[in-house]
Amino acid sequence: MHREDLLLKLEEYDPVYEVEKKFKASFIDFVRANPTCFERSLEEGHVTGSAWIVNQDRTKVLLTHHKKLDRWLQLGGHADGEPDIVKVATQEAMEESGLESLTLLSSKIFDIDIHPIPARGNDPRHLHYDARFLFEADEGELFHVSSESKNLAWITLGDVNHLTDHNNSISRMTEKLIKR
Repeated sequence: MHREDLLLKLEEYDPVYEVEKKFKASFIDFVRANPTCFERSLEEGHVTGSAWIVNQDRTKVLLTHHKKLDRWLQLGGHADGEPDIVKVATQEAMEESGLESLTLLSSKIFDIDIHPIPARGNDPRHLHYDARFLFEADEGELFHVSSESKNLAWITLGDVNHLTDHNNSISRMTEKLIKR
């Protein structure tokens, strides 16, 4: 079954925060119930893959100012049918940054989140079931801002919450990184 790898990763994931325990159960139920969970055409929601990219000394994260959502977020995007969610997160991070020094630090899930995406054009309001993975990149490498972004920047951990208006999932990933 093409969902088995993601289900195994989700089963192995050990939530740190109470909200993640709820996300984990819902995420697993969603993937089990929906054979097309990796397809954007599943209108109720779909699986996405994200990259939480840190610099080599773990003092900064690379965030994108998302054009459509007008918010600072981690890099990532739709699976578009690809069941290898680590591959999705990697490809999205490379496409959105152009970084060649990008290195996956673990194939284990770093964080999970389920969040609503507002209706836009022909797309109804839906949920993103997001699996996030930890990556490292050379902060000195030149990157490019993709057409999906307004900006891309290395942000010090102390400034992340100010820039993201205390977005719960961004704050959670920042705290996890600090506690590592």
